[in-house]
Amino acid sequence: MVQPTTLGEFIVENQKDFPFATGDLSHLLTSIRLAAKVVNREINKAGLADILGAMGKDNVQGEAQQKLDVMANDTFMRALRSMGQCCGVASEEEEHYISFDDEIHQDAKYVVLMDPLDGSSNIDVNVSVGTIFSIYRRITPEGTPVTLEDFLQPGDAQVAAGYVVYGSSTMLVYTTGNGVNGFTLDPSIGVFCLSHPDMQIPKSGKIYSVNEGNYVHFPKGVKEYIKYCQQYDAASGRPYTSRYIGSLVSDFHRNLIKGGVYLYPTGTMAPNGKLRLLYECNPLAFIVEQAGGTATNGKQRILELEPSELHERVPFFIGSPEMVDMAHAFLRRYEEE
Repeated sequence: MVQPTTLGEFIVENQKDFPFATGDLSHLLTSIRLAAKVVNREINKAGLADILGAMGKDNVQGEAQQKLDVMANDTFMRALRSMGQCCGVASEEEEHYISFDDEIHQDAKYVVLMDPLDGSSNIDVNVSVGTIFSIYRRITPEGTPVTLEDFLQPGDAQVAAGYVVYGSSTMLVYTTGNGVNGFTLDPSIGVFCLSHPDMQIPKSGKIYSVNEGNYVHFPKGVKEYIKYCQQYDAASGRPYTSRYIGSLVSDFHRNLIKGGVYLYPTGTMAPNGKLRLLYECNPLAFIVEQAGGTATNGKQRILELEPSELHERVPFFIGSPEMVDMAHAFLRRYEEE
């Protein structure tokens, strides 16, 4: 019987592919792996413990903060602080970035940006949720405290990005710019094993994911693209299937495997879109491009955007390249309306 490759083994074996291969990035990914297993454990016993429901206050995004949001944020913060490779973290749950200034972090080269628990409001009804993370090399001198400049880097500068989906099985998917690989947690031994090597998104698909409850507020081009998706056309396999979970990681993960497009345009209660450039769009854009897909704000490649603030929001179109291109065609056609 062939033994599966574990995530730890895979990280070490592929360390040579990273241009700054000193082992620090491998240790950092190991910290994230450990935190993901702890969060997975807490999510799996959520119904048995007093960790469901809202905290009774809003986070920096103006959203009701869930108890599990706080737990996940604290867990990843502790894991990233416990080793000396990370000098600062920016989290969707924190108003400001956190700088690690103690002695063991003096020579740390990396900063991490994360959404510790995407879709956490769905846990009460047992719907899949996830974690999203993004890793950059700092640009300020080592040995000095990190600054906002270290975090406001374009997505093209990412050295690694990934997500964890806590669902019927728990999977960690990541890239360091050399393809995308997925690892499934074997709960019997507590180890992530390589289950989806060299993941590639289909060039097209039959799924579109959008919150159609906001339809009346969408730009004309998005409305017309949705109508196109719903129209019968035997040659192209339409109508497409509408699938919207409301957990970005879950919607993205499904489309990555099966083919599809995810849309979160302007014209909703969030005029610039709802999704955060640094915590959600950049890491998923890095992953989808490495898997052969496309990610834009409707006009420009996501990874080329220059961020101006930590919690900046942008419109988001991501998925199979042919489907994103078609959505763009409709946006261009109706951009005057």
